[in-house]
Amino acid sequence: MNMRKTVWSTRYNETDESRAIVSEIARRNSISEICASLLYNRGHRSAEEVERFLRFDDAVMHSPLLLKDVDKAVKRIGDAIHSNERIAIYGDYDVDGVTSVTMLYTYLHELGADVGYYIPNRMSEGYGVSREGIDRLSSLGVSLIITVDTGITAIEETEYARGLGIDIVITDHHECQEKIPDAAAVVNPHRSDCPYPFKSLAGVGVIFKVICAFEILNFYDTEREAEAVKSIYYRFADLAAIGTIADVMPLVDENRIIVKFGLAMIEKTERVGLLALMTAASAGSNPNVRPVVDKPQRYSKPRKINSTYIGFTIAPRINAAGRISSASKAVELLLSDDVEVAAALAHELCEINYQRQIEENKIADSAYKKIEDELDLQKQRVIVVSDDEWMQGVVGIVASKVTEKYGLPSILVTFDGASIGERSGLDIGRGSGRSIKGFNLVDALSYSKDTLVKFGGHELAAGLSVRRKDLDKFRESINEYAQHALTDEDLYRRLEADMELSFDKLTLPLAKELSLLEPFGSSNPSPNFIVKGVRIQRVSLIGGGSHTKFIFDHQGKTVSAVMFHKSHLDLGVKENDVVDVMFSLDVNNFNNTENLQMILQDIRLSDDYVAYFENENEIYNRAVKGERITEGARLIPSRDDFVAVYSLLRREYRLGNDVMTQKALYHSIAASAGDGKIGLAKLKIVLDVFNELEICSVKELDSGIYKFEIFKSTQKKDIESSELLKRLRAQCV
Repeated sequence: MNMRKTVWSTRYNETDESRAIVSEIARRNSISEICASLLYNRGHRSAEEVERFLRFDDAVMHSPLLLKDVDKAVKRIGDAIHSNERIAIYGDYDVDGVTSVTMLYTYLHELGADVGYYIPNRMSEGYGVSREGIDRLSSLGVSLIITVDTGITAIEETEYARGLGIDIVITDHHECQEKIPDAAAVVNPHRSDCPYPFKSLAGVGVIFKVICAFEILNFYDTEREAEAVKSIYYRFADLAAIGTIADVMPLVDENRIIVKFGLAMIEKTERVGLLALMTAASAGSNPNVRPVVDKPQRYSKPRKINSTYIGFTIAPRINAAGRISSASKAVELLLSDDVEVAAALAHELCEINYQRQIEENKIADSAYKKIEDELDLQKQRVIVVSDDEWMQGVVGIVASKVTEKYGLPSILVTFDGASIGERSGLDIGRGSGRSIKGFNLVDALSYSKDTLVKFGGHELAAGLSVRRKDLDKFRESINEYAQHALTDEDLYRRLEADMELSFDKLTLPLAKELSLLEPFGSSNPSPNFIVKGVRIQRVSLIGGGSHTKFIFDHQGKTVSAVMFHKSHLDLGVKENDVVDVMFSLDVNNFNNTENLQMILQDIRLSDDYVAYFENENEIYNRAVKGERITEGARLIPSRDDFVAVYSLLRREYRLGNDVMTQKALYHSIAASAGDGKIGLAKLKIVLDVFNELEICSVKELDSGIYKFEIFKSTQKKDIESSELLKRLRAQCV
């Protein structure tokens, strides 16, 4: 279970001043006040600012020439092309790396360069530039390596390459350590001496800017910089968008332009490999269903291409190649211009992704058992577990699941393939970590660096290598750091919504209007809302039991909702419960019919609903203890009340339902006798009288769970003979 207390909050707190500004924003931009409130709350505080945001006039394309060392990188690459040197692109095996490799290879190949690419095997080589990879490229006659989405920590490897006569141009976006490699050029906006104003480019964003700089300095000039940059956008923004979304980069500033432009390109893309992947993905999760593709026009695309589709449909399939097989398959797909070859590769990626899902579930079950059996989560604030058989390419995804489940930073280490024969303390395991907001994983790993072989990454996600003999020391060290770095409040699971809405405000036009704020992603999330006090009319499991569908109703209005990866049983809610929900709005298109749908982030019993049952139980307990009753009319049952409850119990009993929860009994009697007519306290008194007079047997098996039996006696019982009823009436004031 998640160890963290869940706290809900809203970003938007209305004031008289903000209300007036929001109304003006809505009027001037012809949008609803809800949409205007969202924009105001996200920092667009005037009608003019909102207009610029909606038209993308507020986003800035920064000059690529501001990147430190970009001129050196352009010159060294240009010299290699002119001298016909053999160039190798050295990339990472995730989506960011794959799109980076594809983009740079395409660009250099079109310039006539002698270029190839190399992506290390995740399982045998691990993350980053390696001597093994350099040796392989050296044997092929490579004299220039260009890294994409990797290399910023390759200090020793850069020196090693120089000794073999190979120059390295590093392009990366990961956090820099104190020392950077002594390479021909190091282009990374995170360099402390880099003046580039936007630091949150993805790896593909960095190489995108390097290509822009190459175009400016070689084929245009600084006077026509905008024209040069625009030409690159029209060629590669789709790849840049996919890598940026997949690497969860903040969709603000320049990234917002890249993703907006890139998604529009994907809508009408003729990139054969990408079209093939979208078609294969549309066939569903069954890897045995191969879509028929024989002509380009037979490709099918989803109705709407947005960041959610890229992040949850396209990116996992590209990622799976590097996790289970070889990332080069994904590069081959994106580079392919052959319809049949692309279709085969796309289908293979879908098959690999299916295998990844199976492996992921197996590792997750294993990790959960280890955590429960081996760790004391009351004392440890960072989960560190290991195994000899976990697949290295999948442990990062499972670490995300572990962090979500337990609410703590987690690091999963696998020694799969680390040794041959007997285990040795020198075996090196590879791990992936995921963190929670407020705990910088790179800082934590830096604190524990003496116990590690290698590490790198971001604040919330990182990779590492550790010797088997040092694993316990590492676990102790990082937890020592966490004891000081993590406060109790940091361990709260904080869920933030933009605002609270009344149920009647949820409409299909509103869901459609919210698309004005796209593209959604990190730093510009899909708007979340809170609605309180809605009843669960119906609940059912979908997706083979993996997901839950709800129908909510309030005052005659109903809206459907879906919660992914959770069962309502895990959530502790049932039909007829009154709940508060946190959600985003979506347009569900089924059979060419559009319907409003809520996508749930969290659900909980409403405070008033919980308080009602607590209060009714307290009233009942006071009454049966002999205290004075001030609300006799509400508490003392009438003859009609007894008849209504008995009819309900007899009907349920005949249907074979002889066990019901307190809430189920309450909701059932409310539905048959009339909402509010028989409260819980009165209902419990009726059950006590039935027991006393042996009209039926009602036993409380556990707190709030009742088992009842209807007796077949034909002898009539006089309700007025009940001693309990007489006593309760005497207690009435």
